[in-house]
Amino acid sequence: MACNPEVLRHVPLFALLDEDEAAVLAGQVELKKFAPRQRIYRIGDVGAQAYVMVSGQVRVTTIDEDNQEVVVDEPSHGEFFGFASMLEQTPHVTTAVALEEAECLEVSRDDIAVLLERKPMSGMDMLRVLGRQFHSSQRLIRSRAMRNPNEVIEQRETTGERVADAVAKFGGSWTFIIIFAGVLLLYSSINVHLGRSAWDPYPFILLNLFLSMLAAIQAPVIMMSQNRQDAKDRLRSELDFDVNRRSEAEIQGLARKLNLLGEQLGDVEDLLRARTPDAGGAEPLGSR
Repeated sequence: MACNPEVLRHVPLFALLDEDEAAVLAGQVELKKFAPRQRIYRIGDVGAQAYVMVSGQVRVTTIDEDNQEVVVDEPSHGEFFGFASMLEQTPHVTTAVALEEAECLEVSRDDIAVLLERKPMSGMDMLRVLGRQFHSSQRLIRSRAMRNPNEVIEQRETTGERVADAVAKFGGSWTFIIIFAGVLLLYSSINVHLGRSAWDPYPFILLNLFLSMLAAIQAPVIMMSQNRQDAKDRLRSELDFDVNRRSEAEIQGLARKLNLLGEQLGDVEDLLRARTPDAGGAEPLGSR
């Protein structure tokens, strides 16, 4: 239906228009009312119009690669949605649904051209709206990005940390134990065989010095590797928590949709009972 110029006065984007300009723009735009759960537009529809929130509540969603519904925006009073598709004249990449009874101004490119011609600074308000939506999309991408913890750890680790991991891995292997035992046995056998001419006779004081030095160096290196392992476990738990939180949100979304379907089925049953005189004793649809 036609828009009342007074409605434009309460929209921040059009509040600076004078009476004549508001009257001209009101004659071009259209005020549309949407019932609860009514779809305003869906993904793939031609984006010939954008909408400005006047009253009510609207949710803008999209579908990700996992076929999960993602909430992109819930515009407040005076904010645009479907704006980018309208400017590019491309199909919508989102779906807008009225959560409750809502009123929106339907705006086309020609309407925007008239507005910019009369009030050029209104373009800054529209750019601000687009900037907010852009930052919202960036936050959404960062929050939903699936990160491989091993890749994140590899990107963060330094050369010293790689060396510590390699030392700890080798020091805790059977290869190290066998080689170390063989070296000790060979060292002791040679010194025992040489007798008084040995460079480190029994009780092998020089060998004990070397072993103490090795233990003094190896212990902190192993502790460094253990600290890194704790950091890896903490990162993995954080990523698992993010995944679980998104899974919980998706489950809640499915439950909400099931509840809406149940309400709609109840409405259909009530409608059928009202149209069928003898439906009072009929079997309910849900029991079939």
